[in-house]
Amino acid sequence: MKKIVRKADIVVLIDEKLQKFIVDTNGKTDKIKKIGVFDPGNLAGKQYGKQIEIGSKQFWILKPSLQDKLHSLKRKAQIILPRDASHILMNCSIESGNTVLEAGIGSGSLTIALANAVAPNGKVISYDYREEFINHALKNLKKAQLDKYVTTKVKDVTTGINEKNLDAIILDIPNPWDAIKHAWKALKTGGYICTYSPLISQVEKTINGINKQSFIETKTFENIQREMIVSKYGTRPSFDMLGHTGYLTFARKVL
Repeated sequence: MKKIVRKADIVVLIDEKLQKFIVDTNGKTDKIKKIGVFDPGNLAGKQYGKQIEIGSKQFWILKPSLQDKLHSLKRKAQIILPRDASHILMNCSIESGNTVLEAGIGSGSLTIALANAVAPNGKVISYDYREEFINHALKNLKKAQLDKYVTTKVKDVTTGINEKNLDAIILDIPNPWDAIKHAWKALKTGGYICTYSPLISQVEKTINGINKQSFIETKTFENIQREMIVSKYGTRPSFDMLGHTGYLTFARKVL
């Protein structure tokens, strides 16, 4: 059965160099970077998976995956990369129906991953004391059609957490140790806390804070990822290895 693009669909256009462009078919005619002036409505009726011509370029048209949405994110701040986001989803056991709080929305990359995981029955609450970052992240969330699962608050998480009985709390802030006691009170029993820190000195302070509360299963990870390039001549590691991004620390609330 052929799957056809409908009006108001969000699609991803992938060119022959594998560059990706997220497009709302309900959008207005506009100039899209590296594509040119383009009416997104012309995509309606096209078949998914086919290669189409726009201007003088060829593009495959597909339904966007979570990876596509994160890849095309407009950045205002350093983002949590997919390799770390996936680790957070697994180690915090985040699934549909969960209520999750994050602090430090940044450009909204983790927010998008969290909202995608908790949908359609869960929600994400995002704190950030910088309103301009919230506004920027909401644009990315709307583009990914996930904003309806997210509530934002201009708030500093180190001063307290209003919500209770949360399934998970993720802290992407410079001083997560100042929010640990608030996180313990806000989590449900068995709920998870995760912190993301670039420096090991931050991890040490965070774990000292975790050890003052009733948490178990405390672990810290660093994710190093290396792609393998496979060709007809042989296989080698990519020269563009993704090295250090940050340290992920996890712990689980008990009584």
